Amino acid sequence: MAKKQADKQAVLDWDKYVQNIQAETTIDSNMSYAEREKKRKELEADPIEWMYEMFPNYAKSKFAKWQITIILLIINNPEFYAVLSWARELAKSTTVMMIVMYLTLTGKKRNVLLVSNSYDNAERLLAPYKANFEGNKRIEFYYGKQKGLKWENGEFITKKGAAFRALGAGQSPRGTRVDDIRPDILLPDDFDTDEDCRNLDTINKKWEWWETALYFTRSWSQPLLTIWSGNIIAKDCCIVRAGNKARELSKIVHDETKGKVKKGLGIWDIKNIRMVNINKPDPKNDFLYGTSVWLEKNSEEQIDIVQSQVSASAVQKECYNNPISEGDTFKEITWGKVPPLNKFPFLINYSDPSPSNNTKAKANSNKACFLVGLYEGKLYVITGYLDRVTNAEFVDWFYFIDKYVVERNQVYNYIENNTLQNPFYEQVFIPLFAQARSKYNKIINITPDERRKPDKFARIEGNLEPLNRMGNLILNEAEKNNPHMQRLEEQFKMVTPRLSAPADGVDCIEGGYFIANQKLSTLVPDAISFGTKPTNNKRF
Repeated sequence: MAKKQADKQAVLDWDKYVQNIQAETTIDSNMSYAEREKKRKELEADPIEWMYEMFPNYAKSKFAKWQITIILLIINNPEFYAVLSWARELAKSTTVMMIVMYLTLTGKKRNVLLVSNSYDNAERLLAPYKANFEGNKRIEFYYGKQKGLKWENGEFITKKGAAFRALGAGQSPRGTRVDDIRPDILLPDDFDTDEDCRNLDTINKKWEWWETALYFTRSWSQPLLTIWSGNIIAKDCCIVRAGNKARELSKIVHDETKGKVKKGLGIWDIKNIRMVNINKPDPKNDFLYGTSVWLEKNSEEQIDIVQSQVSASAVQKECYNNPISEGDTFKEITWGKVPPLNKFPFLINYSDPSPSNNTKAKANSNKACFLVGLYEGKLYVITGYLDRVTNAEFVDWFYFIDKYVVERNQVYNYIENNTLQNPFYEQVFIPLFAQARSKYNKIINITPDERRKPDKFARIEGNLEPLNRMGNLILNEAEKNNPHMQRLEEQFKMVTPRLSAPADGVDCIEGGYFIANQKLSTLVPDAISFGTKPTNNKRF
């Protein structure tokens, strides 16, 4: 009984889905046959306008220029291998659907296989195709009713003979030929899963299935269009392997008119939600400095809102094609109780400014300011700030930390000031600190850290990773609900040799640790590098 009720509900849901498409694609049907045919031919000659006309329910925002370039590139190349790694909200699956429906309705392609990580997912991804063939009033107006004799979920053939079939990875692709037409479009979509990517054997098996069982369902004598849709969710996954293959093919050319026209056979198009250079994806800089690549749909303000509600690692993975394996460098982060502040020989408040005076996520990197102390061989991160703020707000942080300590110990305040930062420090920060003295009626002395620093990752890995691995880098458990400290932990977990994600806070902690060690060795000549004191002429 329960199954029958579920089936009945599924039919009702499907009918409502189709009815919504019908309502959203209404058209003036008073054109004469001649007018309609003229209009149809005009639209087919301009695929972008064709998509706007046929799919007002999907194409509510105008395509960006880069999307138009890719659409036309794919449509105009019958034999092509495209990999679309477009970030969330860039409509890769929807765009591919419109491309494929254009090609099948105009008779350029006849047999489509949509492949996903499971059959159920493939059927779900194929459902919008079936629903639009069934209910889109504009398609019906220009091309007639499309519902054919074979019309099932996961497999259907239109009245004009275009076949569509869903397949899950690993399933047998036998029976994919329709009449004499072998598959001429392969659509791997959402092919990788997070779980699969944790097992190299699984990735190898799926890739072997793709290259042997599925790819060779094609005809050798007829052109095949392959379009992969998927984000880069792991360093090694099927979408990355397909992307690398597409790049290889982009360098292979074929002559269509005796050498006069040469075209690459593939493309790996990577688009992040924001980019500095639309043709050169750079996850870290795109996140820090990029602008919306599809402003017609995704405003800067809305991107800020969405990104602010999830972790930085999730944003990097889903929006910037930058999968970050937590624990690559810092396997785990220790939270613990901090000794009373008067137990420390001194405290260091180290800051790492960014020159921007803008709080927009796209416009600047984080500013950082953290209070650290060395005690009995351990580096304690006591409290601090890590955020995108104005320069004046950054200066306020020093006074907030001073109030936090409340003269329980001596605090040495430092600000990173390399040769590139020095003009900005002198022209901007010195006047701001002067204003803050009047505002808070207190002088806080700041020392610029002008040392020439080695490579950032080398410093972080060499100085902080061994300390953390031994459990001697401790974040204050009393500050665990502090969003600034949470951001710091998150940045630690995203540190990789390429530093492809922001590491401003981690860099700040390294600076404070270096200064603390240096000062400790000056104040206590016999102290070892991480803060212990000699006892009975022995070093801990």
